[in-house]
Amino acid sequence: MSGRDRILGRVRRALAGAPEDDTPYEQAVPRDYDRRHGERSAAETVDLLAENLVDYRAVVHRCDVAGLPALIAHLLGERDSTGVLVPPGLDEAWLSATAVEQVADRAGATPHELDRVDSVVTGCAVAIAETGTIVLDGSPDQGRRRITLVPDHHICVVRVPDQVVSSVPEALERLVPARPLTWISGPSATSDIELDRVEGVHGPRTLEVVLVSGA
Repeated sequence: MSGRDRILGRVRRALAGAPEDDTPYEQAVPRDYDRRHGERSAAETVDLLAENLVDYRAVVHRCDVAGLPALIAHLLGERDSTGVLVPPGLDEAWLSATAVEQVADRAGATPHELDRVDSVVTGCAVAIAETGTIVLDGSPDQGRRRITLVPDHHICVVRVPDQVVSSVPEALERLVPARPLTWISGPSATSDIELDRVEGVHGPRTLEVVLVSGA
């Protein structure tokens, strides 16, 4: 039996008692499995997120709301960024301390135009502590998927503890499946047959996550 057969077999067994009508699957299929592993305080959950983000080679920063504009300006300055992509609903205060040119996302922008922009700053939909994953859902403070895949440097702001959950099941409860979801676990990376790691192939080479409290 192949791995595919085992997975499909588990799916069939899980759906065996589901009614054959138009009942939404969220109601038709019982969700009686554990939602998280162990009990953690909000602070411990945020600490676990930071630990796993670092394990995936993301760079993690912490600050409060008042210090966020200065921190973002510093991070853009460290990269010598000459331009930063800005989603339409991003809080204007976040970039108030930087003189870097702000580039609005345009529907007609080509991949080459986006590639000439050094950095992008976004919010997020939710962050998962147990997997070190940031999820974007295309909301106004995150913009379209492509603006977070083409530039080489992504600064993602996570409001803690409100946007942090322990587990994937808890994250799914907050997300709308019909939205364009992007799941990010560290900077883009892949390996060839010799296991040589290459970063930046499918997205940003550098992911910086700012855990901001008091938002």
